[in-house]
Amino acid sequence: MKQTLADFIYAVLAGAAISVGGAVYLSLDNKIVGALLFTVGLFAVCVNGFNLYTGKVAYVFDNKPKYLLFLLNCWVGNLLGTWLVAALLSLTRAGAAMAEKAAGLCETKLADGPLSIFILAIFCNMLVCLAVDGFRFNQHEIGKYIGLFLGVSVFILCGFEHCVANMFYFSMGGCWSVHTFVWLLIMTAGNSLGGVVLPGCRKLRRWLLGEQ
Repeated sequence: MKQTLADFIYAVLAGAAISVGGAVYLSLDNKIVGALLFTVGLFAVCVNGFNLYTGKVAYVFDNKPKYLLFLLNCWVGNLLGTWLVAALLSLTRAGAAMAEKAAGLCETKLADGPLSIFILAIFCNMLVCLAVDGFRFNQHEIGKYIGLFLGVSVFILCGFEHCVANMFYFSMGGCWSVHTFVWLLIMTAGNSLGGVVLPGCRKLRRWLLGEQ
């Protein structure tokens, strides 16, 4: 129970970190600068070891089935963290402008079709997991941080769908509904598949080559 609670707290913090990145993005008119600065969210997650669903799902093949409960814990914690940050920001002078911009962003996302959302979410988490893996295993100190900035900024500029970032946008824009929740689940499914593509291909390659 203590481990589950500790994991949940780090999941809430991960959601909060991504929300700060989302707040920066909503605050800037320049999309390129906003996409680059959004990376502060994933930077905080990686440096502090927070539990971000989209990052942790990539390691599902390396763990026992109970890891799925850990992922659920992460997802719920991320949702709470994003909601808390959005609720607090709505009490500030910056809240109205952020809410207006978030609502416009959410309108586009929620008007999209489920297949489009699913595919965009797959590509999003392929980039996120590439960035996270690069941060963990890249031997070059500068290279690991460049990977974070490239992975995050590229998925944002491409319009790919990140379920945790969207949790923040939906909360900030006041766009929650049954339709929103269903679309969030589709985004989550796409992110989950995108997160296991590269690890799954690596495992398949090792199996084909007879490697352990």
